[in-house]
Amino acid sequence: MVDDEYPPASRKLAAWGIRAEFWIEGIGDAYGQDTNEAGTYLRLASDQVRFYRIGAALNTAHAGGGGYRARAFGPGAGEVNEPQRMDQVPTLVFSEIMRDVDLFVGVGSIGNDPAWRDGGRETRYGEYWRNYSFGELSATAISRRETLERLIPRLKIADKCMLSDRFLLVQGTRRCYKIHLGSGNTLMEPNDQYLCIVPDAKARAGTPEVYLPFEGDATLSIILSKAFLLAEDRAIKDPVILRQLGE
Repeated sequence: MVDDEYPPASRKLAAWGIRAEFWIEGIGDAYGQDTNEAGTYLRLASDQVRFYRIGAALNTAHAGGGGYRARAFGPGAGEVNEPQRMDQVPTLVFSEIMRDVDLFVGVGSIGNDPAWRDGGRETRYGEYWRNYSFGELSATAISRRETLERLIPRLKIADKCMLSDRFLLVQGTRRCYKIHLGSGNTLMEPNDQYLCIVPDAKARAGTPEVYLPFEGDATLSIILSKAFLLAEDRAIKDPVILRQLGE
């Protein structure tokens, strides 16, 4: 949060002669509340993804107010400064860049904070959190569902699991649980009560080893870890979880 301008996050693909830009900007204007002590924004809003030829002039935006604009005067020779149309971007380039963007948003989203609903952060962005946590599936989540369709029958808890359109349903002894395939967040039947489970890397070390079809999908690993935990909910000893289960 300074009075200066910066170019967007970008990636150069020299072999293709393309520069991909991801337009993002900081959220908020309260120093120390919307930033850390060094002035770095705690949250970002994502915007456009654009493709340019590598020789195109850089775009910039103000650090505190966003609003990207081109430094170029006009389109340049051969319209080099103009963003490329989608039909000018090779399919492989588009696919890989959008995968990077999807991972950035998916991993960094506040929807991945299981404690957000519990009044944190002045309850801001609550609607976004709810939509992300339990709403319609993204393309990545749809792919994750297809992976689980193949994977679940091989698991020892397969008889306790069933897939719905947006959830992995896990039948425990205490409750039936609904794990969202997009966020990994969990609801409990019969009243869709939210179950806050904060992933613990040390605890997950004891989860049966499952080989994922590709690297980078931490959410799939979290979903599987929760499924194993909740399928054997009688063995849960964590007092925070037990209180939520009504024990």
